[in-house]
Amino acid sequence: MTVPHAKEGGVTHWILVDSSLPPNERPILGSCESLRKRVLVVKDGVVTESVAGGIGSVFCNPEYRGKKYASRMIKEVGNKLRDWQADKSLGEKTCPFSFLFSDIGKKFYASHGWHVFPSKHVALQPSKLPHGAQVDCIPLHDDDLQALCEIDEAQLRKQLVQEKSDKIRVALIPDLETYQWHHHREVFVTSKIFAKTPTIKGAISGEPGSRVWAIWTRSYYGPLKPESGNALHILRIIVEDETASSENAEKLKGILQLAQHEAQGWELSEVQFWNPTEIVQSLLHQTGLQWKEEDREQDSIASLMWYGEGNGGQDEISWVANEKYGWC
Repeated sequence: MTVPHAKEGGVTHWILVDSSLPPNERPILGSCESLRKRVLVVKDGVVTESVAGGIGSVFCNPEYRGKKYASRMIKEVGNKLRDWQADKSLGEKTCPFSFLFSDIGKKFYASHGWHVFPSKHVALQPSKLPHGAQVDCIPLHDDDLQALCEIDEAQLRKQLVQEKSDKIRVALIPDLETYQWHHHREVFVTSKIFAKTPTIKGAISGEPGSRVWAIWTRSYYGPLKPESGNALHILRIIVEDETASSENAEKLKGILQLAQHEAQGWELSEVQFWNPTEIVQSLLHQTGLQWKEEDREQDSIASLMWYGEGNGGQDEISWVANEKYGWC
């Protein structure tokens, strides 16, 4: 509750109780939280900044499972988030959408109004750099991120307007607080496991105007074993000049090799990045690195509930920059 993105009302905790029971005597039948996110929506060429709630930590104690309490709670929360924390001073009556990342497959939340969106990722194996080898990139640290976030947000706004599409386009804003939230989690967990914390938060290559960069975090879900799924998650990849050139491919290669090296050093099972753009996919094919692509069916299924007109599915909504940084 005290870290960036969560503090000052950034996170809201929700519980389902039986209101017919006396106060303080109501068992908690289910719980979840929502994280307030800055978002962009483009419709008819007009960009609007707003907020949306990202739902996470959906939980029901074992003794209350099988009674449809989770269904009741998520239905209530979905309705609440329609206008929760909407900025009335800007004339906003509702938020544009809410979203979540399902770890129980594609059916449950879809049946309650959250449409399934692309949930693919690329994975690379950890590997140490050969002794004495150099990579063509510079590590990023905490102090480097603010300026890059500002460039990224400006470029994302421009991209959303320029993209030729009849669909409504939405994107979560990749601002500094978003990355800090991920990195606070990383620092907390690594300090407990290793009694030290990482300083390298990503990597960048190239000169201003034609740079490629990636920001990442280390995620641990269980013991330091491959089956735990612990991974170095690349939160976002930026290709500044948006060209699929061989030069940019070399920049991306160096960044991914450093990520693989970091994953090996921090005992992670793989390097992952979500839903690569067409440009990143083209560059990846040029790197010569070994990688695989997976379409997730159970974990971290990107799901969105649209509060505006229309059905809110993929035929009407384009979720731009649907990358790991938006996860909550």
